[in-house]
Amino acid sequence: MATPHGSRHSSLRAMAAFGLSILALPVTVAAQERKSEPRTISVSGTGKVSARPDIAEIQLGVITESPTAVAALQGNNEAMGRLTSILKERGIAEKDVQTVQIQVMPRYTQPQPRRPVPGDQAEEFVPRIYGYRVENSVRITARQIDKLGPLLDAVVQGGANQVRGISFHVEKADERLGDARRDAIENARKKAQELAAAAYVELGLPLRIEEHSGIVPVPQPRMYAGAAMMAAAPAMPVSPGEQELSVTVSVVYELLPRK
Repeated sequence: MATPHGSRHSSLRAMAAFGLSILALPVTVAAQERKSEPRTISVSGTGKVSARPDIAEIQLGVITESPTAVAALQGNNEAMGRLTSILKERGIAEKDVQTVQIQVMPRYTQPQPRRPVPGDQAEEFVPRIYGYRVENSVRITARQIDKLGPLLDAVVQGGANQVRGISFHVEKADERLGDARRDAIENARKKAQELAAAAYVELGLPLRIEEHSGIVPVPQPRMYAGAAMMAAAPAMPVSPGEQELSVTVSVVYELLPRK
């Protein structure tokens, strides 16, 4: 027959064993979860293709000045009307002409520089409006690159006295990225195979793929010219060059024991 003292010791031993089993349970589960997680390797790959731009964006502007705001606006509207007609005659569709800026600004007199005279008190200068300046700019999309030079000559001759830049683009760039994507995946797989071979393991299937695509622009001309400067120049040659379309992928592969 067990004594009360012996029974108490047996109960304590049972409780301690039960407590240890509870404490060990999370550790065992965590170890099993870690063991079941696949071993992986992350690599990146890049693919590139070159494409010739097929559209150009140009910002053109007309600036007019006059002693009154009404006269400045009227002169600007007439010049923009001529510019719009020229663009239409040259094959620029209405949807490819977008107004980006219209400004009406008063012009103020400036203080005249004067040599200081000892003892002379400078009078307060009060600026006054002596005229108005109107700026109207449009951004056009030209889809005939081979006719871009004659187009620029025509709009300048027609009254555009500001050309604020030209940029070239590939209109359907995404359709041309298929080859770059395939090259990027192949590049990533080759890297992963080399790393797996060096680590004496086998390369498994890809578990995750992420894409990052973009366009690497070629250097493009930036023009800030007035009509007088451009009208005096010979016909403007324009060369769009090529653009580099690139795709970068990040791939996570599973690693398997070597057979």
